[in-house]
Amino acid sequence: MELLQTIAAVRNYVAAARQRGLSIGLVPTMGYLHEGHLSLARAARQQNDVVIMSIFVNPTQFGPNEDFARYPRDLERDRELAAGAGVDAVFAPAVEEMYPAGYATYVQVEGLTEVLCGASRPGHFRGVTTVVSKLFNIVQPDRAYFGQKDYQQALVIKRMVRDLNFPIEIITIPTVREADGLALSSRNKYLTPEQRRSALSLHRALNLGSDLIKAGEREAAVVRRAMEKEITAWPETRIDYVAISDADTLKPLEKIAGRVLLALAVWVGNTRLIDNVVLEVND
Repeated sequence: MELLQTIAAVRNYVAAARQRGLSIGLVPTMGYLHEGHLSLARAARQQNDVVIMSIFVNPTQFGPNEDFARYPRDLERDRELAAGAGVDAVFAPAVEEMYPAGYATYVQVEGLTEVLCGASRPGHFRGVTTVVSKLFNIVQPDRAYFGQKDYQQALVIKRMVRDLNFPIEIITIPTVREADGLALSSRNKYLTPEQRRSALSLHRALNLGSDLIKAGEREAAVVRRAMEKEITAWPETRIDYVAISDADTLKPLEKIAGRVLLALAVWVGNTRLIDNVVLEVND
């Protein structure tokens, strides 16, 4: 597996693959890989001739008081895991390579970015869409792979691809969970053993909300209150949001119907975790 650290090196690598008529899959990550990332890489391996994974902790998607400086990083570990999942090349640029001095251009998707995580993390999605658009221009893949745990992010990127005419297919892969239901996240590393137990409140709240809806409850406020009660019953939890939304527009629902997104963000200690589930409600 090759390690590429400059844009020029990636472009040369891609040009050689294109000369051979090979298809390219891109797996964008911030590193500190877990099974969720590796599931994206394996899907890319099945569907493309060449798989490129980017490993870049993107500073423009972190707010001033967020965890950019302490976000976990271990490139050697990540390279071994990526190679084991079938990745052909890792693109791991320095910040200065992606954002040289004087950098002043950003990509912003409106509407979808103003709710849920966008409401509590101003500027976050501008950073995401900017770096992803740069990766798309650098790698020019046929397909790019994202996880459903970051549901809003995937929806925003799909809109960006549509609106800006990127000739790229966006593939969303289901959330990978621990045996007890906790969604895999690089930030899980921050949790103490007690906080790790409290983090199960996210999955339990989603299951509770899903069960209520499947049992016939259609008032979003009733479901949301039940989910909030489940979360706050656990130590060291603080709700950022619990939302019941249209899964395509992210607009909040009062009556539950159609494709429905149950999404939440919860602080467990000093760690912010997200999770979601999508339901089809057609009665």
